[in-house]
Parts: sequence; structure tokens; C-alpha cells
Amino acid sequence: MADDAKLLDYLKRVTAELYQAREKLRELEGVSREPIAVVGMGCRFPGGVRSPQDLWHLVESGSETVAGFPADRGWEAADLYDPTGRQAGRTYTVQGSFLDDAAGFDPEVFGISPREALAMDPQQRLLLETSWETFEHAGIDPRSVHGRQIGVFTGLSGIDYSARAGGAPPEELAGYFITGTAMSVASGRVAYSFGLNGPAITVDTACSSSLVSVHLAMQALRNGECELALAGGATVMSTPAVFVEFSRQRGLARDGRCKAFAAAADGTAWGEGAAILALERLSDAERNDRRILAVVRGSAVNQDGASNGLTAPNKQAQERVIRQALTDAGLGPADVDAVEAHGTGTTLGDPIEASALLAGYGRDRPPDRPLWLGSVKSNLGHTQAAAGVAGVIKMIMAMRHGVLPKTLHVDRPTPHVDWSAGSVSLLTENREWPAADRPRRAAVSSFGISGTNAHVVLEQPTPSPDAAPTEGVDASDDVVAWFVSGHTEPALRAQAHRLRDYVAGHPELTPAQVAGPLLTARATFDHRAAVLGADPAALLSGLDALVRGAPDPGVITGVAVEAGDRPVFVFPGQGAQWVGMATELLESSQVFADSLRECADALAPHTEFALLDVLRDRDPAALDRADVVQPALFAVMVGLARLWQAHGVEPAAVVGHSQGEIAAAHIAGALTLPDAALVVAARSRVITESARRGGGMASVGLPADAVRQQIEPWAGTVEVAAINGPAATVVSGPGDALEMLVAQWQADGAQARRITVDYASHCADVSVLRRPVLDALAPITPQRSRIPFYSTVSGDVMDGTALDADYWYRNLRRPVRFEDATRSLVRDGYRLFVESGSHPVLTVPLQETLDAAGVAGRAFGTLRRDRAGLRQFTTALAEAHVSGAHIAWDRIGWARRTGHRPWVDLPTYAFQHRRYWLDGGAPQHDAAAAGMDAGDHPMLAASVELGDGRGVVLTGVLSPHRLPWLNEHAVDGTVVLPGTAFAELALHAGHRAGCSRLADLTLETPATIPTGGELAVQVAVLTADEAEHRTVSVHSRPADAPAQTPWTRHAVGTLTGAAHTAPVPIRQWPPADATAIDVSGLYDALDETGYGYGTVFRGLRAAWRHGDDLYGEVRLGGEDPAAAVAGYGIHPAVFDAALHLIAFAAGARGLRLPFAWDDVQLH
Repeated sequence: MADDAKLLDYLKRVTAELYQAREKLRELEGVSREPIAVVGMGCRFPGGVRSPQDLWHLVESGSETVAGFPADRGWEAADLYDPTGRQAGRTYTVQGSFLDDAAGFDPEVFGISPREALAMDPQQRLLLETSWETFEHAGIDPRSVHGRQIGVFTGLSGIDYSARAGGAPPEELAGYFITGTAMSVASGRVAYSFGLNGPAITVDTACSSSLVSVHLAMQALRNGECELALAGGATVMSTPAVFVEFSRQRGLARDGRCKAFAAAADGTAWGEGAAILALERLSDAERNDRRILAVVRGSAVNQDGASNGLTAPNKQAQERVIRQALTDAGLGPADVDAVEAHGTGTTLGDPIEASALLAGYGRDRPPDRPLWLGSVKSNLGHTQAAAGVAGVIKMIMAMRHGVLPKTLHVDRPTPHVDWSAGSVSLLTENREWPAADRPRRAAVSSFGISGTNAHVVLEQPTPSPDAAPTEGVDASDDVVAWFVSGHTEPALRAQAHRLRDYVAGHPELTPAQVAGPLLTARATFDHRAAVLGADPAALLSGLDALVRGAPDPGVITGVAVEAGDRPVFVFPGQGAQWVGMATELLESSQVFADSLRECADALAPHTEFALLDVLRDRDPAALDRADVVQPALFAVMVGLARLWQAHGVEPAAVVGHSQGEIAAAHIAGALTLPDAALVVAARSRVITESARRGGGMASVGLPADAVRQQIEPWAGTVEVAAINGPAATVVSGPGDALEMLVAQWQADGAQARRITVDYASHCADVSVLRRPVLDALAPITPQRSRIPFYSTVSGDVMDGTALDADYWYRNLRRPVRFEDATRSLVRDGYRLFVESGSHPVLTVPLQETLDAAGVAGRAFGTLRRDRAGLRQFTTALAEAHVSGAHIAWDRIGWARRTGHRPWVDLPTYAFQHRRYWLDGGAPQHDAAAAGMDAGDHPMLAASVELGDGRGVVLTGVLSPHRLPWLNEHAVDGTVVLPGTAFAELALHAGHRAGCSRLADLTLETPATIPTGGELAVQVAVLTADEAEHRTVSVHSRPADAPAQTPWTRHAVGTLTGAAHTAPVPIRQWPPADATAIDVSGLYDALDETGYGYGTVFRGLRAAWRHGDDLYGEVRLGGEDPAAAVAGYGIHPAVFDAALHLIAFAAGARGLRLPFAWDDVQLH
């Protein structure tokens, strides 16, 4: 029996293990075939297609994108065209589908310099911007993915951009050209720029590259190699080489149109573009509450193998790849409704593909439910490495709209296919795609010239239920904020423009539905704006004002300050109170109300009034008493600080003014709430009971040193009580003396007023209060601060344990050193100041101190007089966000209630394009061989002395591809040679002629750089006259202009020998007593007035004013400034930046452009 029992136990154990193994195997098989969700899409195609929705409009309307050769790539159609196709290096078609802005790129968004951008293949640039848009389309902030296990699978079919360099890259692009034109870097660049840590693989299987990338991404997701993947491809034709080669093979359609599966098919037609998908395991996508655009049920990749030729399609291989993809999807041929074919329009490939589809899908299908067949190449041309995912996006949009778009250019089906072999029909018209008892399904094919085939099966996702509404910390239904941002001020306005147009075209959207995605699915750049309103009309009006740069009460704009995520909470003293200051928030904010009740409980043992009754406006006269108003203000300040914290804004430091230090100490953790309540109640009671009456306080807008001199006649009676800012001083003393001082100050034009108190604090009158204060506060036990506490008694940071009874007496007796404390905070790196009070009283002196310190900072309040509800607090939150603070928007009611459902496809980022294109440059010949001297200046390549002895001429070609900084000086969108460049050219020519001083130079007409072109320049220096003066002039014309084209004179002047001038002595930098000027907003302001300064020209880093003199620090922008200035006497961008100081001259109204120079020489 014992053996039987052991055997039974063993059999049970083995059976259990077998069951577990079977379950594990089933689980692994499920993972290996788990469907993959498409959660985001991005694309750029010809015809102005910049989004999946644009692509849908194109195909649904039956439009095409065929056009002639682009005019901005240096292709000369007349030189390339040969109608016979027999001449070497020529093509018999000059038609195709081309991107409108292949050279355009916004490198600064990705931290790329203009020089590196020029060296980058445009396909890399296109992939970066399209990947960004794909993240946004997926509801993912592109800046939030750094460090995540996200894969990048990129399809390319070649890079011909390097050929534009003509053999060797320009010297100035050295170091960037290899990475800029390496195929492997295309995927690596995306991973690097976004900080993605999953696999990064560039795929080249020619025309099937992007669909093979999707297949590889699916495998990586199923194998757990990444949590999310970007997959797709891009093609930009930088040269016409592919036209020339396929013309030689007679493989192109003469009219530039793909006539897929048509009897009229006569070859393929080249197109270009980019298409990216964001893919995620279906289970993860559902768990992450993504919008699922489609499900990829299965995929397969195979090879033609030994077919009829290396590039010849293989019908059997195509049939196999279809079967393999259906097996991977767990579906049969009849489960698929339509196929987006490879369909290039060739007389060989199309019949083979159609036959494979008839065999793979068409058999055993009822005639009334055929497989519908189409090709997006009839609309876009053959977009090569982007073609497969272009088809995927088309079919996903078709499933979502329930319409199968027609295939263009089909006169009748090709007779080279036996269409009776199965039930397959061409989509020669748009067809409804009705919902059936199962999801809509489609497949996409893509075949490469190398023989690599890919096939994927798509399925319509199951609709997700709308998310249940959720409440935030405090829900305000009467105001919503829409946030937009940009890398630059023009980008911010462009983004607002896009949003305005989108919302105006979708009147069904509620304000909250727009606000949610703006907060969670868009990156936040430094240039920010908040548009606040209660209804769409108000919000649209605000957006319109933002676009126009016009003021609007519902719009807050600004630039995020440095260390904006480390705000300082500022607690004001007496003066911010007003009747009803807490009424609205007590009723509308649970957080605020709970905090005030806690304060009321803590104050109750020490006061004779009901705090909440006072704050609810039940005893207005009570706020006239110090022993009531000070505890009331303390409670409001603490309640507002708690409200800020409840919304994710945590103070990095605190500072208080006079009694405001009590709230600051509590928030910092130095005083418990009971101790803080005792301090404020006892302090205010002692003032009420024991302070001498008849005194008072007055404020004046003058520096403290000046005030001290003016109060000397009242020495011993009138004292400086507070120094709030560089020109904000408070004095205390007898009332009659204060009346005389205020009258005197007002007569002198200074802003001065009495403060409404009947006692004098922070002066000798307080001495009588010392013992009562010390006795009343003896029980408190200060603690070490959790948050740095900056004392306005000492003017610097102080440990919380020092905040004992004696400290609080000194807080009342000594002057309030608020400016010193602010300067200490600035010294320690703080730049953002949030005044936690019922009305801002310290923001002006705070901002003045920041400006005087020469730092870009921002100070703002919380509530305002007669505006103290959640609407005003939302406005304060918006101002904090614009200033750079981190806000926990997921805790805000109106931001939480919608989540991502219903989904709103808001506009993606408005990239600000500049042109980056290797134009090849003018032919470079040896100067000596041409009878000239070689030039030694970056802008002048050669010089020659005129044979008749009349002077010397220096020549050069100004090319933006060789001198990228030229593109960074624009006026109203036109690239203009800066005036400083003429001075530099004249000085260099003078040095060549032995005259190093430019006595004068007058600019007669601006020189513009042609778009995509170059400018030939000549600098002529005539022989010297009797006074040893030489005339110098600067001329130009387009580099490719015919020989008879006249030259334009831009500048003329006089060169002389050097004058001996004594250098200006600078013994201290910056000069002593100079006042710092805030230059942080200069270039944004110039952007608004039409001056388009790129990074290189934004060189003014700091400025100071000393009397009528201006001083500045200038540094060349961009990477490697030392290398960039080599060869120049003074780089035009450096010289130009020095002139930007003029914008701060007395009486200046913005920047003024130079038109004349006098007495210029280099030392």
C-alpha cells in the first residue's frame, strides 16, 4: 500500500507539472503572437501632406501629387531631360511626387547646431520631426520618453545627399559629415535625440524597408526587447540619380504616375516622404489607456531566393509571405477584406503580385464579397523606403472612416492577369466599408528590389469605453487654461495659430477636451503662453490675440526662468488684507477651507474672535485691528501655501516680510502650527495692547541710502523700517514727521504715501515691547527647517532652530532687510518667486531686485483684491506654469475630467524651418592658375591688382552652405547680409591695401542672399589720392547670373592709414556703480518685430548702464566659437551683437540698423 501511495503521489505531482508546463507553453505561444497596437502615426508626403488626416483627405478625394522637378535642389530639368532616354546621365521623365520643403528643418528643437544640420542627410531630419509628431499623435510628450526602453526601426533605401558635396565635404562640415550621411545613424540619431534605450536598427531592403521595419519592431515587442517602438521609413531624393538609372532601365512612367494594375501601366513613378508608426503590445496599450488606432494581428518577411533574376519578383515567394502573415495572425484568407498592394505600376511586377494575391486571398471567396485591391502609389508615387508604412496609414484611416479609397489611373484592369482565377476586384471608385459581425481587416504588401518581401495584417480595434470622469483637488468650471509653447517666440505664435484654426474648425469640442491633451501630450518649451477663458469664444479670442501679439486680459505669456522648478514662497506683511479676501475660496476649495479650519483651531486658545467669521466678512471692522488682521493674514497665507502644494508646487525656499516670516517659518517646518499660531497671536496682541500710538509708517520709491540722508533732521525719531528693493523703502516714526516727509517726497516727484497703521514698528518705539514678547513666546520650540528659511532680520539663510522668542522680538524691532534676503536668494540660484498672499504687495520690489542683479527672474502673486476665487487661483497657476514651475495638472479638476477620451487630435508642433541644403557651391579653381592671389579671408577667395594701377579687387562667393551663419540674419523672413559684414570686408580690403582704418563707410542698399543660391561679391580699393585716402566699394550679383548682369553697389567709403588712439581704460568689469540691464528678452522682442536672428547672432549675453554709457559682454553663438571666428578681423555676428546694445540706449525704440560708419579700426 505504501508503494501504491507513493506512486499515486508521484503521478499527481507529474500531472500537475505537466499542466503547469502546458500553461506556460500556451502563455509563451500567446506572447509570441500577441497582437500589436498602433497607437500613433506621423507622416510627411508630397501635396502638403503633414499628418495622417492630411493623407486621408488626399486619398479620399482622389487627388494626386505629381509635379515637375523641384526648383530648390539644384536640379536643372533642362540639362537632365532627354525624351529618348538614350543619353548618358539623363532621364526621359522630369515628373514625380516631391516634398515641398525637403531642405527645411528646425534643428534647435533637437539640440542640433546649424552646421551639423547642414551636414545631415534630409532623411535623418525628416525622421526626427516625424518621430516627434508620432509621439504627439500617440498622446505622449516627446520629452517624457528619455531613458525608456523604446525601440527605433527605420527603413532607408540609400543616401545620395553626400553626393551633393562633390567628392569631399566642405571643410566647415568636417566632423559632422560621416554621421550626417551614414545610414546606420538614421535610427541612432532618433534614439539619441529622444534618449531612447531600446534597439535602434536601420533597415535597407529597398522598397520594402519600412514594412520590414514594422515586422522587426513587432518581434522586438513580443520578445520583450522594448516597451514601445517607432517603425517606419523615409526617402528624400537629394539628386536625380534614381531617375537617371531607372530611365536607363526603361522602368519609369513618362508622366510621373503609377498606374497600378492598369492596362495603361508603363512603369513606376518616384515619390518621397516619411511615415512612422508608434507600436505597443496590445495588452500594454490597453493598460496604459492609449488610443488604439489599429491592431497588427500578424506579419511576415521572406525572400524571393533564386528567381528569374536578382530583381525579378517571385510569385511563389509572395504567396508564401501572405500565408505566413495570416498564420501569424491566426486568420484565414476570407477574414481579410482588402489589400493595400505594392502596386508600383510596372508591366512585370503588377501581374505577378496580382496573381499571388488571387492565389493567396481570391480563391474560395464568394463573388459578392471579393478582396478589394488598391495602391496609394497612384496618389503619391512610389515613395520607396516609406512606401510600406504609407500603405499602412492609408488602410488604418480607411478602417476608421469606413471607406475604401479608389486607386487612380486605372483605365481597365491589366490584361496580363487572369482575374477569373479568384474573387479579387480593383478599387476603381470609393466604396463604403460597412461594419460587419467582425472587425474590419486589411493587409499591406511591400516588396523590395533585393527580393525581400513583407506582408502585415491589420484589424480594426475594439472600441474602448469612455473613461469615467474624475475629480481633481479643486474643480473650477468657470475657467479653463489652454497652454501652448514653442522653442522660440515665432514658434509659440505659430503653435497658437494652428490651435486656433483647429478649434475653430471643431466647434463640437469643449474647452476641457482641448485642455487635457495640451497638458499631457505636448512638450513644454521655454517660450510659453496660457490662454484662459470660460467658453470657446473667450479662448479663441485669446488665441487670436496671442497670434497677433496683441494684449489680452485672458493671455499670460513669458519665458520659463532658470530654476523655475525651484520656486520661493514669499509671505508678505500687513497691507495685503481686504474685506472678503477668503470668502470665495472658503466655499470653493476644500484644501483651502481645511487649512483655515486648522489655523482657526490653533488660534482659538489665543484669540477672542472667530477666525472663519472674520474671513467670511461677518465683521468687516475687525480687520482694522492688528490683533485680528495679523492672525487672519497668517491663516490666509498658510492656506494659500497649502493650496499651492496641493497642486504640486512645492517651495524650494521661503522668505517672509515682517509678520509674514511667521507663515514662512511654519511652511518651512521650523514652527509647528500651534507654535506659529501662538507667535502671530501674541505678537499682534502685544502690539495692540502696548505699542505707542500716534506713530506710523510711510513708503517711498527711493533707495535706502538716499532716504537715510533725507531723514537725518529727524534722527532718533524717524528710522528706516524696511528695505524692500533698490528703490522701495519704508520709514517709521511720529505721524507729523512722516506727513512732512511724504509731502517733501511727493513735491520732488517721488512716489510716497502713508501706510494705514497707527503705530510705528521696526524702530525704537518697539523697544517697550521686548519683555512682553519674550514672556509670551517663551513656550515655543523652534525646529530645524525642512525647507531653507531666508530671514529678513539677518538678510540671509537661517536655521529654523534659531527662531526662538528673541528672534521674533528682533523680527518686530529691526529693519526688514527684504532686499538683502532677496539678493541672497538670487545668489543661491533662485529665480522664481510666488507671493502667497491675498494681494500682491512685494512683486514689484522683488522684480526690481532681480532686474538690478542682472538676472532673468519672475515674481507674481496669488490672489488679487476682489479676485480671490478658484478662477484667480487658476490664473496664478497658469502664471507659475508660464514662468517655469512644475504644476501637477493631473490634480486639477477640469484637466482630469476628460483624460484622453474622447480623443482629440490636436495640431502637432509647429516646427520653424530654415533651409539646410548642400548646394554644391561655385566651382573652386586655383587662384594662382587664374592669375590672382589666393585670399585669406572666409568671405573673399582671391584678389588681383588691376593692370592699369588703379587699385585692387578682392572677390569671393558668399554661400550659406559654406558660411552657415549667413542664413541666421534675416529681416522679415529674407536673409540679408548684416551691415557689419560690409565693414569687415572693407577693413580686410584696407589691410590688403595698407590702409587699416575705415574713415567712413555708407551703406547704400542691402544685399540679400538668394533662396538656395549664392552671392558673388567684389571689394574694390582704388589707388590713394594726395591725402593718402583710398576709396573702397562693395558690389554683388547672384553667383549664377549671366556675364552681362550688372553689379549692385552696396557700400562706398574711405580708407586711410591707422590713427593712434589711446585705449579706453577699464579697471573693473563690469564698471563700478554700473546698473545691470536685463537682456533675456531682447531677441524674443526682436523676433516679434521681424528680425530673425539665429543662434550665431544672439551674442549679447549681458549689459550694463553707467550714466550715458552702455557696456556689454558679447560671445559668438553656436558651437566652437573659436573655430568659427578664424580668418576674420572681427566676425560680423560678433560685431553685430555689439551693436545690439543700441536697443537699450536712452530714447531708443527697438534696434536700429547701421547705415553709416565713421572711424572704424581694429586694435
